Amino acid sequence: MASPTSPTVDRAATNGSVDEDAVPGEDSSEVTKLFAERLQAWKHAVAYLEDYITATEKTNHAHGKEYERVLKTVKDPLKEGHHFDQALGGIAGMFENIRSNTQGISNQHYETAKQLKGQVLPTFERLHTEIKNKSKELSKGAGKQSKAVDKARALTQKHIEHLGTHTASFDSTGGRMTANDDPYVIQRGVLYRLNKQVQEENNNRQDLISVQNSFAQFEAHVIQTIQHGLAQFLQVISTQCDQTKAMYGDMVGASQGIPLDFEWNGFVQRNNTILIDPNAPARSVSNITFPNQDHRATKPIIAGSLERKGKIMRGYDTNFYVVTPSKFLHEYKTDDNFAKDPVPEMSLYLPDCLVGAINGQKFNVKGKDVSKGKLGNSFSMSHELAFKAHTPDAALTWHKAISDACGKLTGELPESSTPTSPVAGKTSPGGSVAGDAKHPAPLQTEGLSKTNSVTSPGTATTTPGTTATTAATPASAAAPASGVAGEPGKY
Repeated sequence: MASPTSPTVDRAATNGSVDEDAVPGEDSSEVTKLFAERLQAWKHAVAYLEDYITATEKTNHAHGKEYERVLKTVKDPLKEGHHFDQALGGIAGMFENIRSNTQGISNQHYETAKQLKGQVLPTFERLHTEIKNKSKELSKGAGKQSKAVDKARALTQKHIEHLGTHTASFDSTGGRMTANDDPYVIQRGVLYRLNKQVQEENNNRQDLISVQNSFAQFEAHVIQTIQHGLAQFLQVISTQCDQTKAMYGDMVGASQGIPLDFEWNGFVQRNNTILIDPNAPARSVSNITFPNQDHRATKPIIAGSLERKGKIMRGYDTNFYVVTPSKFLHEYKTDDNFAKDPVPEMSLYLPDCLVGAINGQKFNVKGKDVSKGKLGNSFSMSHELAFKAHTPDAALTWHKAISDACGKLTGELPESSTPTSPVAGKTSPGGSVAGDAKHPAPLQTEGLSKTNSVTSPGTATTTPGTTATTAATPASAAAPASGVAGEPGKY
């Protein structure tokens, strides 16, 4: 047997689309971690201001000597300082201004401490709490969505590896495998899970874009609150001497000179390779490729809709059927891969089945439903299934595709629309001869095995010791390649 080769995939872009990996190697939580770290930076920046105001209030009790403690609260560089623009006019420049002016304040009045503690400090405490709540909102929202993306990607990768295992064993076993291991079935499962993964990725992407957009507004609010708090601080200090007032006015002027988008624009520019581009297109399953996607075992021999007679109501129901290279006849409710997990409603292993002759648009197949696994197969019974195609040409095409994979054929015709008696001239199980030739008998498959000899008129004969028979179908059963021009093998 020739070694399997990977099919050639045309990766040329169509309508501007590009092929993408089914499971990207990127870290889905990278953006979330970046925003969490940035919130930490803002939280520490506000904490610096809280410490500063608190120390200022305490320093007013101890006058000039205690003011050295105020300077220590802003002495060290900002935590996560790389998140702030080091140029003048930003948050880092504002703290530098605070350090230089605080050094010049050596005398404070006692009554200033009461006003600082009751009016200015609560503003920054509330802002600190808002930043903490924003961090919790990020971890519970985008953080959880990132975990859902990672989980969906892991599940997709597992099924892609499962598909690779069974497509590889397809050639080594000659295509004989269980229905659940059919590469066609596994591939549809991959597409189902891939669709759920892409939905999770797109939902996560939209959440992160919303977070990203909200951060600009939130940071503007943070800076506005800082400006407001320091403005209150100025009002408290304005009653002190002219020198102290001038120094604090300089600090507030530095904070109010910060444009609302100054730090955000610098942050976006420094991290433009990590942040999400809102104008980039969302992922689509149609643009994604994965291993063995076009393996020949995943391509159906024929697929389309057929009508099958029910067991109870005896009416015909339309379902989607497919004959795979693994020689299975699978039944689905629809051909939709995304509405629900596309598990076959019924699966017939055609080499173990018996197919009858065509009667117009109708033909019968007798076999076991093997879709429930090995345990279910050992206890299941053979059933005679009556199919009806939409046209006689379609019936010929389906019959030929099924016959090519079937183990045994018979010339028995299926029941007509209003059966009243067996076909005239055929011998009944009791030895009598039917007299009505207008209503052919149902497919006689009871007791037929690979070693029995079938001698009914119009049926194929199997001699003892053989494993298959030659179809003795009527001349009209020679099916064309396709019943519909331009769509070979599909109805």
